[in-house]
Amino acid sequence: MKLTVQDLNSHYGPAHILFDIGFEVGEGEVVALLGRNGAGKSTTFRSIVGLVAQRTGRIMFEGKDVSARPTHEIVRDGLGYVPEERRIFTDLTVEENLEVGRQPKRPNAPYWTREKLFNLFPNLGEMKNRPGGRMSGGEQQMLTIARTLMGNPSLVLLDEPSEGLSPKIVEQMVDAILTMKKEGVSIVVSEQNLHFARLISDRAYIIERGRICFGGTMAELDARPDIRDAHLSL
Repeated sequence: MKLTVQDLNSHYGPAHILFDIGFEVGEGEVVALLGRNGAGKSTTFRSIVGLVAQRTGRIMFEGKDVSARPTHEIVRDGLGYVPEERRIFTDLTVEENLEVGRQPKRPNAPYWTREKLFNLFPNLGEMKNRPGGRMSGGEQQMLTIARTLMGNPSLVLLDEPSEGLSPKIVEQMVDAILTMKKEGVSIVVSEQNLHFARLISDRAYIIERGRICFGGTMAELDARPDIRDAHLSL
Protein backbone atom coordinates (compact mmCIF):
# COMPACT_ATOMS: atom_id res chain seq x y z
CA MET A 1 0.00 0.00 0.00
CA LYS A 2 1.13 3.55 -0.73
CA LEU A 3 -0.51 4.93 2.44
CA THR A 4 -2.03 3.16 5.43
CA VAL A 5 -3.70 5.02 8.30
CA GLN A 6 -4.53 2.99 11.42
CA ASP A 7 -6.36 3.97 14.61
CA LEU A 8 -5.76 7.70 14.10
CA ASN A 9 -7.02 9.86 16.96
CA SER A 10 -6.51 13.62 17.00
CA HIS A 11 -7.26 16.39 19.47
CA TYR A 12 -7.34 20.18 19.43
CA GLY A 13 -6.71 20.96 23.06
CA PRO A 14 -9.30 19.05 25.11
CA ALA A 15 -11.53 18.46 22.05
CA HIS A 16 -11.38 14.94 20.61
CA ILE A 17 -11.79 15.43 16.82
CA LEU A 18 -10.84 12.14 15.12
CA PHE A 19 -11.79 8.71 16.46
CA ASP A 20 -9.85 5.61 15.31
CA ILE A 21 -9.61 6.71 11.68
CA GLY A 22 -8.37 4.00 9.33
CA PHE A 23 -8.06 3.76 5.55
CA GLU A 24 -5.68 2.66 2.78
CA VAL A 25 -4.51 4.05 -0.55
CA GLY A 26 -3.02 1.75 -3.16
CA GLU A 27 -0.34 2.48 -5.74
CA GLY A 28 -1.73 4.77 -8.46
CA GLU A 29 -5.15 4.98 -6.82
CA VAL A 30 -7.45 7.97 -6.38
CA VAL A 31 -9.34 7.70 -3.10
CA ALA A 32 -12.02 10.15 -1.96
CA LEU A 33 -12.56 11.12 1.67
CA LEU A 34 -16.15 12.35 1.64
CA GLY A 35 -18.05 14.22 4.30
CA ARG A 36 -19.93 17.34 5.19
CA ASN A 37 -18.22 20.53 6.28
CA GLY A 38 -16.72 19.99 9.74
CA ALA A 39 -16.77 16.18 9.50
CA GLY A 40 -13.01 15.91 10.05
CA LYS A 41 -11.60 15.72 6.52
CA SER A 42 -9.08 18.55 6.84
CA THR A 43 -8.02 17.44 10.31
CA THR A 44 -7.36 13.96 8.90
CA PHE A 45 -5.05 15.41 6.25
CA ARG A 46 -3.32 17.72 8.71
CA SER A 47 -2.79 14.80 11.07
CA ILE A 48 -1.26 12.63 8.33
CA VAL A 49 1.37 15.26 7.50
CA GLY A 50 2.14 16.02 11.15
CA LEU A 51 0.44 19.41 11.50
CA VAL A 52 -1.74 18.27 14.43
CA ALA A 53 0.48 17.87 17.47
CA GLN A 54 -2.00 15.93 19.61
CA ARG A 55 -2.45 12.72 17.66
CA THR A 56 -2.00 8.99 18.16
CA GLY A 57 -2.18 6.03 15.81
CA ARG A 58 -0.04 4.71 13.00
CA ILE A 59 0.63 6.28 9.60
CA MET A 60 2.57 4.19 7.10
CA PHE A 61 3.81 5.85 3.91
CA GLU A 62 5.54 3.65 1.34
CA GLY A 63 6.15 1.03 4.01
CA LYS A 64 7.71 3.44 6.52
CA ASP A 65 6.16 4.54 9.79
CA VAL A 66 5.97 8.36 9.62
CA SER A 67 3.67 8.79 12.62
CA ALA A 68 6.26 10.62 14.73
CA ARG A 69 8.14 12.41 11.97
CA PRO A 70 8.03 16.19 11.44
CA THR A 71 6.10 17.64 8.52
CA HIS A 72 9.13 18.73 6.48
CA GLU A 73 10.56 15.19 6.54
CA ILE A 74 7.25 13.63 5.48
CA VAL A 75 6.96 16.07 2.58
CA ARG A 76 10.62 15.60 1.64
CA ASP A 77 10.01 11.84 1.40
CA GLY A 78 7.35 12.39 -1.26
CA LEU A 79 4.00 13.04 0.41
CA GLY A 80 2.51 16.24 -1.05
CA TYR A 81 -0.20 18.26 0.67
CA VAL A 82 -2.46 20.86 -0.95
CA PRO A 83 -4.46 22.57 1.82
CA GLU A 84 -7.92 24.01 1.34
CA GLU A 85 -6.53 27.53 1.75
CA ARG A 86 -4.68 28.52 -1.43
CA ARG A 87 -1.30 29.33 0.00
CA ILE A 88 0.54 31.03 -2.82
CA PHE A 89 3.02 33.88 -2.77
CA THR A 90 0.92 36.75 -4.10
CA ASP A 91 3.91 38.96 -4.97
CA LEU A 92 5.67 36.22 -6.95
CA THR A 93 4.86 35.29 -10.53
CA VAL A 94 3.50 31.90 -11.54
CA GLU A 95 6.98 30.73 -12.57
CA GLU A 96 8.52 32.02 -9.35
CA ASN A 97 5.87 30.26 -7.26
CA LEU A 98 6.66 27.01 -9.07
CA GLU A 99 10.39 27.38 -8.41
CA VAL A 100 9.68 27.66 -4.67
CA GLY A 101 8.33 24.10 -4.77
CA ARG A 102 11.13 22.55 -6.80
CA GLN A 103 12.72 19.38 -5.37
CA PRO A 104 15.17 16.87 -6.88
CA LYS A 105 13.86 13.92 -8.85
CA ARG A 106 12.74 11.05 -6.62
CA PRO A 107 13.02 7.33 -7.33
CA ASN A 108 9.68 5.68 -8.11
CA ALA A 109 7.87 9.03 -8.52
CA PRO A 110 6.91 11.08 -11.60
CA TYR A 111 9.24 13.97 -12.45
CA TRP A 112 7.50 17.28 -13.15
CA THR A 113 9.00 20.17 -15.10
CA ARG A 114 7.44 23.58 -15.65
CA GLU A 115 6.69 22.63 -19.25
CA LYS A 116 4.94 19.45 -18.15
CA LEU A 117 2.90 21.40 -15.58
CA PHE A 118 1.93 24.00 -18.18
CA ASN A 119 0.59 21.13 -20.28
CA LEU A 120 -1.33 19.90 -17.24
CA PHE A 121 -2.68 23.39 -16.50
CA PRO A 122 -2.62 25.38 -19.79
CA ASN A 123 -4.04 28.46 -18.02
CA LEU A 124 -0.84 28.74 -15.99
CA GLY A 125 1.32 28.65 -19.10
CA GLU A 126 -0.61 31.59 -20.51
CA MET A 127 0.07 33.69 -17.39
CA LYS A 128 3.48 32.48 -16.28
CA ASN A 129 4.69 36.04 -15.63
CA ARG A 130 1.57 37.13 -13.73
CA PRO A 131 1.80 37.72 -9.96
CA GLY A 132 -0.20 35.24 -7.89
CA GLY A 133 -2.24 38.05 -6.36
CA ARG A 134 -3.72 38.91 -9.76
CA MET A 135 -5.10 35.42 -10.38
CA SER A 136 -8.63 34.12 -9.87
CA GLY A 137 -9.42 31.60 -7.14
CA GLY A 138 -9.47 28.75 -9.64
CA GLU A 139 -6.15 29.80 -11.15
CA GLN A 140 -4.63 30.03 -7.68
CA GLN A 141 -5.89 26.51 -6.94
CA MET A 142 -4.18 25.23 -10.09
CA LEU A 143 -0.97 27.01 -9.10
CA THR A 144 -1.05 25.52 -5.60
CA ILE A 145 -1.38 22.00 -7.03
CA ALA A 146 1.30 22.64 -9.66
CA ARG A 147 3.72 23.97 -7.05
CA THR A 148 3.16 20.83 -4.97
CA LEU A 149 3.87 18.65 -8.00
CA MET A 150 7.19 20.48 -8.50
CA GLY A 151 8.25 18.60 -5.38
CA ASN A 152 7.77 15.34 -7.35
CA PRO A 153 5.56 13.60 -4.76
CA SER A 154 4.43 10.02 -5.19
CA LEU A 155 1.22 10.73 -3.24
CA VAL A 156 -0.77 13.96 -2.92
CA LEU A 157 -3.46 14.94 -0.42
CA LEU A 158 -5.89 17.37 -2.10
CA ASP A 159 -8.14 19.16 0.38
CA GLU A 160 -11.45 20.28 -1.20
CA PRO A 161 -9.97 20.96 -4.68
CA SER A 162 -13.35 21.80 -6.27
CA GLU A 163 -14.55 24.15 -3.51
CA GLY A 164 -15.71 27.51 -4.86
CA LEU A 165 -14.60 26.86 -8.45
CA SER A 166 -16.58 27.60 -11.60
CA PRO A 167 -17.95 24.60 -13.54
CA LYS A 168 -15.37 25.17 -16.30
CA ILE A 169 -12.46 25.14 -13.85
CA VAL A 170 -13.91 22.05 -12.13
CA GLU A 171 -13.85 20.23 -15.49
CA GLN A 172 -10.20 21.19 -15.92
CA MET A 173 -9.49 19.98 -12.39
CA VAL A 174 -11.04 16.58 -13.19
CA ASP A 175 -8.82 16.25 -16.27
CA ALA A 176 -5.73 17.30 -14.29
CA ILE A 177 -6.33 14.78 -11.49
CA LEU A 178 -6.90 11.95 -13.96
CA THR A 179 -3.68 12.92 -15.76
CA MET A 180 -1.80 12.95 -12.44
CA LYS A 181 -3.11 9.44 -11.80
CA LYS A 182 -2.02 8.31 -15.27
CA GLU A 183 1.46 9.69 -14.54
CA GLY A 184 1.62 7.46 -11.46
CA VAL A 185 0.69 9.80 -8.63
CA SER A 186 -1.50 8.31 -5.89
CA ILE A 187 -4.10 10.81 -4.69
CA VAL A 188 -6.42 11.28 -1.73
CA VAL A 189 -9.12 13.90 -2.31
CA SER A 190 -11.27 15.32 0.46
CA GLU A 191 -14.63 16.42 -0.95
CA GLN A 192 -18.19 17.37 -0.21
CA ASN A 193 -19.04 17.22 -3.92
CA LEU A 194 -20.05 13.62 -4.62
CA HIS A 195 -20.43 14.21 -8.37
CA PHE A 196 -16.86 15.52 -8.61
CA ALA A 197 -15.54 12.62 -6.52
CA ARG A 198 -17.37 10.09 -8.66
CA LEU A 199 -15.60 11.37 -11.81
CA ILE A 200 -12.10 10.87 -10.44
CA SER A 201 -12.13 8.25 -7.67
CA ASP A 202 -11.57 4.51 -7.57
CA ARG A 203 -12.77 4.16 -3.99
CA ALA A 204 -14.30 6.31 -1.27
CA TYR A 205 -14.51 6.60 2.48
CA ILE A 206 -17.12 8.66 4.31
CA ILE A 207 -16.23 10.47 7.50
CA GLU A 208 -18.91 11.75 9.89
CA ARG A 209 -18.16 13.50 13.18
CA GLY A 210 -14.59 12.27 13.12
CA ARG A 211 -15.40 8.60 12.42
CA ILE A 212 -15.20 6.54 9.23
CA CYS A 213 -18.69 5.18 8.55
CA PHE A 214 -18.24 3.74 5.03
CA GLY A 215 -15.47 2.40 2.84
CA GLY A 216 -15.83 0.87 -0.60
CA THR A 217 -15.78 1.39 -4.35
CA MET A 218 -17.75 4.19 -5.95
CA ALA A 219 -20.10 1.55 -7.38
CA GLU A 220 -20.71 0.18 -3.89
CA LEU A 221 -21.43 3.68 -2.63
CA ASP A 222 -23.82 4.33 -5.52
CA ALA A 223 -25.68 1.17 -4.52
CA ARG A 224 -26.26 2.55 -1.02
CA PRO A 225 -28.53 5.61 -1.29
CA ASP A 226 -29.32 5.22 2.41
CA ILE A 227 -25.69 5.91 3.31
CA ARG A 228 -25.43 8.82 0.87
CA ASP A 229 -28.60 10.41 2.21
CA ALA A 230 -27.58 9.93 5.85
CA HIS A 231 -24.02 11.21 5.62
CA LEU A 232 -23.60 13.34 2.49
CA SER A 233 -26.89 15.14 1.86
CA LEU A 234 -26.97 18.77 2.92
